[in-house]
Amino acid sequence: MSEEINENEHEEELTSEGEQLDSPQEETITKVTGMYKEWFLDYASYVILERAVPSLEDGLKPVQRRIMHSMKDLDDGRYNKVANIVGHTMQYHPHGDASIADAMVQIGQKELLIDMQGNWGNILTGDRAAASRYIEARLSKFALDVVFNPKTTEWKLSYDGRRKEPIDLPVKFPLLLAQGAEGIAVGLSTKILPHNFNELIDASIKYLKGRSFKIVPDFLTGGIADFTNYNDGKRGGKVRIRAKISQLDKKTLVINEIPFSTTTSSLIDSILKANDKGKIKIKKIEDNTAAEVEILVHLPPNVSPDKSIDALYAFTNCETSISPLACTIKDNTPVFTGVSDMLKHSTDLTVELLKKELEIQLNELEEQWHFSSLERIFIENRIYRDIEEEETWEGVIAAIDKGLQPHIKHLKRAVTEEDIVRLTEIRIKKISKFDIDKAKQYIESLEDKIAGVKHHLDNLIEFAIDYFKNLKDKYGKGKERKTEIRIFDDIVASKVAMNNAKLYVNREEGFIGTSLRRDEFVCDCSDIDDIIVFRKDGKMMVTKIDSKTFVGKDIIHVAVFKKKDKRTVYNFMYKDGTRGPSYMKRFNVTSVTRDKEYDLTNGSKGSKVLYFTANPNGEAEVVTINLRAVGSIKKLKWDIDFADLAVKGRGVRGNTITKFAIKSIDFKYAGVSTLKPRKIWFDEAVQRLNVDERGELLGEFRAEDKLLIITQSGKAKAVKPDLAMHFEDDMIVLEKWKPNKPISAIYFDAEKARYYVKRFLIETPEKEEIFISEHPKSQLEIVATDYRPMAEVQFSKRSLENIQVNFEEFIAVKGIKALGNQLTMDKIKNVNLLESLPYEEPESPTSEEIEVVDEEVVEEKLPLDVPTIEKSSVLEVPNKEDKKQALLKKAIQKKKENTDDDTQQSLF
Repeated sequence: MSEEINENEHEEELTSEGEQLDSPQEETITKVTGMYKEWFLDYASYVILERAVPSLEDGLKPVQRRIMHSMKDLDDGRYNKVANIVGHTMQYHPHGDASIADAMVQIGQKELLIDMQGNWGNILTGDRAAASRYIEARLSKFALDVVFNPKTTEWKLSYDGRRKEPIDLPVKFPLLLAQGAEGIAVGLSTKILPHNFNELIDASIKYLKGRSFKIVPDFLTGGIADFTNYNDGKRGGKVRIRAKISQLDKKTLVINEIPFSTTTSSLIDSILKANDKGKIKIKKIEDNTAAEVEILVHLPPNVSPDKSIDALYAFTNCETSISPLACTIKDNTPVFTGVSDMLKHSTDLTVELLKKELEIQLNELEEQWHFSSLERIFIENRIYRDIEEEETWEGVIAAIDKGLQPHIKHLKRAVTEEDIVRLTEIRIKKISKFDIDKAKQYIESLEDKIAGVKHHLDNLIEFAIDYFKNLKDKYGKGKERKTEIRIFDDIVASKVAMNNAKLYVNREEGFIGTSLRRDEFVCDCSDIDDIIVFRKDGKMMVTKIDSKTFVGKDIIHVAVFKKKDKRTVYNFMYKDGTRGPSYMKRFNVTSVTRDKEYDLTNGSKGSKVLYFTANPNGEAEVVTINLRAVGSIKKLKWDIDFADLAVKGRGVRGNTITKFAIKSIDFKYAGVSTLKPRKIWFDEAVQRLNVDERGELLGEFRAEDKLLIITQSGKAKAVKPDLAMHFEDDMIVLEKWKPNKPISAIYFDAEKARYYVKRFLIETPEKEEIFISEHPKSQLEIVATDYRPMAEVQFSKRSLENIQVNFEEFIAVKGIKALGNQLTMDKIKNVNLLESLPYEEPESPTSEEIEVVDEEVVEEKLPLDVPTIEKSSVLEVPNKEDKKQALLKKAIQKKKENTDDDTQQSLF
């Protein structure tokens, strides 16, 4: 208000162009465009250049540069209170102390430039640092070696003109990439991710050697990251980061590392929110984080740990995505560049700074050599006596100059008056104790140093490479990569979402949904699932689950739809129109357009379904066709086995059953799966199983087949393969399990301090068991899964010869908990598997692969003597117990028919 009053008190007003108005009562007009051009752009430029975006030269923002400069001013090798450093920095920084303290804490938490003491906060938990008056800091040895050199620093006046501050610090290391940077300016932002210290040095060395290189981020929080789409840190790139989650037991998951940009608190909050929404199911969470992350996620009973891990990645902050944007300031201008170009620029700058330092060092050495030579001449030839009779200063200078002339021909530059003045300052004590031999040795040592510096200048690239190698040797220990590089598989949210809803159906009225609690319950499902519906008129559709959805009357089947599911086979019989023939077909549904009706019949009006079953593993039952006695039909009843019918596309017409009406269709007995055993591959890049032919083929798996998994920690288990399975990092064996094939192992028992050999079988499938000693220092040396393996044992003692171990002869197959037979008490250096002894493995039966025909209209006819039926009936899927009983009866009947009479008589 005061400003407005003062403006109104003015007797003269200005227009937007600055001209005076004749009348003080006329209004002032100021165009917004003028304000924008003059004020806003100035403000935006100031924020970009002086606050938010780091410099490409030294990788520091202005406040960070001023902090480092102030710490160098105060550096005496001891810790300083952060509050004192902040106060000193305010001499250079035009903003408040809070921004300086926050920036300093962020630098310290990156564990590179500042040696910290006190509570500086925790990047894992998100805890803030203590007040600046309680914590202390000093420059790290790395910062003192790499960041500062006043001889090569360019200076400018501080904001108030009282002091000088560096324009850029002479950093001889890709500091910007090592620390990373993030800032939001006006109309501009930057996000440069941190990279690994040692990998940056290796990349700089490769660049100096003219070799190609590639760098990817590394985070102090660890975790697992997929850098496939990193795009060199440029705009449009994307990095996916996951927490490291392992399975403690069947009911507990452990999170040991968290994604970058998250904290344990934010991670736990996201898990609790997902649990409240029903996306995942957890019992409770324990946060035991201290120096390292440890979050225990307890699962309720009957919840799959593998599926829970995928759900955590899909619905919580256990997986995050970061979009990098490499923007820096170069020549007072924002530039967008990739991290590779940043590294090249930093390396070139380092070479240039090293060259400047060598040139300065060479100049200093030559000056030392020059004066030392003059000093030697001055004392050795006793020129100081020539000034005894001189009465004026000019006479003294002239006398010394005259005395030096006969002896200075070998000098590298002319003698100046300043040199002569320095000679006059030599003390009598030094002259009296002058040692000519020591002087010669000192001058020769300077000549050696000068030659060495000149050699470095002549071989500057090799010198820079050695400089980087020295940095790695000196400071690289303990800075190994913390973030594991891995390629992620895409997790489909609908496949891992926990069942948080219940699906109901009203078959007659044609409604499905989660709110129809008075109607028929179908199954538990997720609120993001798709539902597939089949109706009596032969129509099919897939729709998104909702509270209540109309899908058409007379529903005969409703279930959760699984996209790309080739294992579920639908057995289908229908009548074409009111008087047309009846057809049968088998098909699967892999992909559809949501909410679109598909006609599974021939399209004639009045068509209806006679028989329908949904078989999750391609089962093919046998049904009985019953005909009404009409006319001269001879055969009124016969059986049809769906196994005789190929699985084709849903759009085919199918095989003709009969041209007459059908009276009824009766289920006779269940069949087995007609699908070929499923081939499963293991993709080592993503550490997951798949059926898409990616990675190593593990084999063909039937429903009863299992996977054998053995880890380096001495654990073994045989489990059913599941595409959602997760594997431990120390897994050493993954193959199809053969129950009768023994597992052979050599291990060290730390409790008994000796090595043992054992052979065993998996006794309890689906249960993980330890087959070595449970002592924490016991270790597995080698494991073999061949029938008759051989191994060579090498001892640490050179006096002991290598031995060969025939596992089959050494020990018989025993229980998994058996200790085994003692091999040796001597320390083993290495165990190598040799070529196994020959063994003929019994052949397993194979089944023919069923052809699947795509969407095409095909008609196949059964033999002409098949009779017809008049009346039809729709049958649902028989229950499992009926199928088992029918299958058993069928097997007994076939056995009786295949046994001839003579064999039967001999049995009695």
